[in-house]
Parts: sequence; structure tokens; C-alpha cells
Amino acid sequence: MEFFCYHRDRPGSATLRNELLEEHWSYMDRYAKEMIARGPTFTSDGETPSGSVHIIDLPDPAAARAFAFDEPNYQVGAYRDVLLRRWRNMLGRTMWDFPGGRTGGNRYLVLGLGAGQAVDLVVPSDRDGLIAYGPLLSDDGATWLGTAVLLRAPNPDMARAVLTPEAYADIEVHDWEFGGRPS
Repeated sequence: MEFFCYHRDRPGSATLRNELLEEHWSYMDRYAKEMIARGPTFTSDGETPSGSVHIIDLPDPAAARAFAFDEPNYQVGAYRDVLLRRWRNMLGRTMWDFPGGRTGGNRYLVLGLGAGQAVDLVVPSDRDGLIAYGPLLSDDGATWLGTAVLLRAPNPDMARAVLTPEAYADIEVHDWEFGGRPS
């Protein structure tokens, strides 16, 4: 089962996150084989961390909750909240398989929070910039709750345009970059 996990930073927690960076990476190293995508989000200045995205394949919702809430930054209070939802990998690949590579261009996390009827269940035809794409689902996988996308786009407005705007209660766009331990 695939899960989307977004830990949102508590304001002023950057120093604490930096202190725990090695613990965070070591924790994530344990899940390397299950990881579909990962990486930090940033405020509009492009430098201040605002959260941490992990898309991961785990056996069940209990394992996903353990993954999200045992994370070292969560344990010490660096995060203000966690969005954890089932997710379906519509591209069938990991971020490391993205043909555009790790660098070049602006990268974004786009979160469309559902408002009723399921939409955007088909991968857009212009998929060159898509790094990860899929619906957010209830724990049993039966109910559509929104859509989560990682993509390369020229700007936030173009990133937002990947989703059908009127179909969502809210669409968030966050600067994002490929994550993981530096090589």
C-alpha cells in the first residue's frame, strides 16, 4: 500500500531540524527500499524549510502511522502537524526514475484537498514534468480525498494548473526539492 506523508514544520523549528538531520536521514535510510519520493518543502523564499514529504510503500495503515509518528523530528516536536493518507502511484515509478533528473527547473509539491466528487484520476497528457502523481485516499482506499503531485514547472501558477481548480476545497503549492542524504 502506498502512502503520502507530509510533516509540516512548526514555526521556528529550523534549528531543531538541523540538529536532528543525521537522525532523520538514518531513520529514513531504514525505509530506502520502500521510498517512492521524498524531500523538503520551503517557504516562498526558497530557503526556509516548511515541511518534509515522504511517499512510501508500506504493508498497512498501522505501519504508515508508525513511520510518520516515530520520525525523530516528529518525536521532538519540530512538526506542527502531519498529513498522512493512502496514495496511488499513477506513474508507476519512483522520483529517482524521473527522466528530468534531480536538478534543473523549479520543483513543487501541489496538494489538492478534495471537496466532493473525485477528479484528476487520470494522469495529465502533458506528463513530462511529473515526478509523482496520485490521488489521496481514505485508509481503506475507497474514498477520494484529494490529489498529491510532485512536479517540475516554470512557476507556482503553472504547477497549480496541473489540477482542476474548481474541484478542490483548497490547492496548496509548496517549493520542493529532491530529498535524501547528500552524495
